[in-house]
Amino acid sequence: MTIRAGRTDIGGPPVRDDLVLPFGTVRSRVAGRVVRLGHVIDEILSSHDYPEPISVVLGQAIALTALLGQQLQSGRLILQTKSDGPLGFLVVQYEVPGRLRGYASYDPERLEALRRSGGLSDGSLLGNGRLAMTIDPGGEQESHQGVVPLEGRGLADAAITYFRQSEQLPTFIRLTAVRQFVGRSGDAPSRWHWRAGGLIVQHVPAAGGEQKPELTGEAHDASLAGEHDDDWNRVEILAATVEDHELIDPTLAPERLLLRLFHEEGVRVAPIVPLEAKCRCSRERIGAFLEGFPEKERETLREADGAITVKCEFCSTSYRFERDDVIG
Repeated sequence: MTIRAGRTDIGGPPVRDDLVLPFGTVRSRVAGRVVRLGHVIDEILSSHDYPEPISVVLGQAIALTALLGQQLQSGRLILQTKSDGPLGFLVVQYEVPGRLRGYASYDPERLEALRRSGGLSDGSLLGNGRLAMTIDPGGEQESHQGVVPLEGRGLADAAITYFRQSEQLPTFIRLTAVRQFVGRSGDAPSRWHWRAGGLIVQHVPAAGGEQKPELTGEAHDASLAGEHDDDWNRVEILAATVEDHELIDPTLAPERLLLRLFHEEGVRVAPIVPLEAKCRCSRERIGAFLEGFPEKERETLREADGAITVKCEFCSTSYRFERDDVIG
């Protein structure tokens, strides 16, 4: 569907939340995706009692994983960081056709020290380490992983570095996650809730490839196909004008946002991909996990009353197994 002024949907009101919208530009050969998360991100983040800075970075990671995972035909994408910052570890999973889950591990004392020092930022929370993206096609197919260093920068910068180094694609990424206060509406009480959004655009080489400009020395080593293309430069500048509030505004349809950003480029959108918060845990899975422990080790896990309680890190659901329950 080609977006035109005054029309952003077909056959009904536009869907504005919990989706990925793929698009391409006609004039400038750029491909991209917009992600908008409302109830989904609120459900995932609200299931944990993380401090706000931790939830913000995890929310950005969930938005990024949705942007990247949308291209999968099957299986799942796992985005994971391991670093020396207060936010030492986070993991997000996207499973086709659009299921998301994620959690983080952090050091409360180091987080508070960083907050008191006034140096709190996404990059300082993560510190130095690595960002890994693993594609697991499922079945008997082999998994593939790409790794890029985290060097005191945010997730968007690290992902851009990954695409530059591994895919040789000029890329722009913007991510945001915020907590908003929503007043009472009907029977729904007023409360804080989370929203997140993101935008990725990438240069698409022309059919048959394209010639790089004649560069020498360091400039030649650092250049990518299409990086100095006038069309790409123009679209990157346009993409950089997007505001965080536009990425999360529930009253602004994603199609309308694309029209606002790239109306002179000619925008074509593909069908949206709905997203949902969905954990893979179940009582049966946890029981099978416990069955893998030798009986002596299972006994060390029992509480005073003889039961074993296992809490899922992703969704915070607790599963309790009594001593006489059948495990596995």
